Amino acid sequence: MATTIHPTAIVEPGAALGENVDIGPYCCIGKAVTLGDGSTVKSHAVLAGRTTIGDHAEIYPFVSIGQPPQDLKYDGEPSTLVIGSHCRIREYVTMNPGTEGGGMVTSVGDHCLFMVGSHVAHDCQVGNHVIMANNATLAGHVVIGDYVIVGGNSAIHQFARIGEHAMIGGMTGVENDVIPYGSVMGERGRLSGLNIIGLKRRGFTREQVHNLRSVYKFLFSDVEGGTVLERLDDVAARHSSDAEIMDIVRFIRSDSSRGLTQPKNGNGG
Repeated sequence: MATTIHPTAIVEPGAALGENVDIGPYCCIGKAVTLGDGSTVKSHAVLAGRTTIGDHAEIYPFVSIGQPPQDLKYDGEPSTLVIGSHCRIREYVTMNPGTEGGGMVTSVGDHCLFMVGSHVAHDCQVGNHVIMANNATLAGHVVIGDYVIVGGNSAIHQFARIGEHAMIGGMTGVENDVIPYGSVMGERGRLSGLNIIGLKRRGFTREQVHNLRSVYKFLFSDVEGGTVLERLDDVAARHSSDAEIMDIVRFIRSDSSRGLTQPKNGNGG
């Protein structure tokens, strides 16, 4: 199957289209866009700026990708947007390139699904197998780990980090970092436990889930002595060979400009 471009589409000279690409009616593809093999742009979509999209992308009508960031400090610097392979980008999704103040690159991994109206702002780093539901939004400089799900109508504060395999419930405002495997919900997001359903779906064993639950309750209990950071040292000493638990330890210990999302009362279940 050869690359096909609908007669009403505009593909500017300089755009790099891979093999077996299908560009539908009324699409606009900018001169600095690279689109990977086997990708489909269905109709009325705009791909602009210095944007690279991997193989086998599915891009739906009225998507706008690569337009200048919504950041008043942006001054036309030649920043980029890089999207991985096998991503499905549904109607009205918007994604912006990076800025000089954030490393110049917005990046999205492989096998991601962006549902209707979701938004990835400047300088975000989105991992692999991420799902953003309808109207979920990321502010600038947000980091999203692999296999994260962001529920519909949720918003993530700028510079926040969401650890791998975490679940953000619908209509949740997340102001602080979320630990790997965590589950967060609420008008102002609070940690409500672990993403148990997600862990089971992805093949985590009963023992792995049990160990993660035990460590979660110990870290965020309101009856244990000391602070979370003090209890974290104990967790690290006892579980140094447990990869999933050490993911949480490293995440909490790493530098962050935001605080840590915690349960509202007690250990959150």
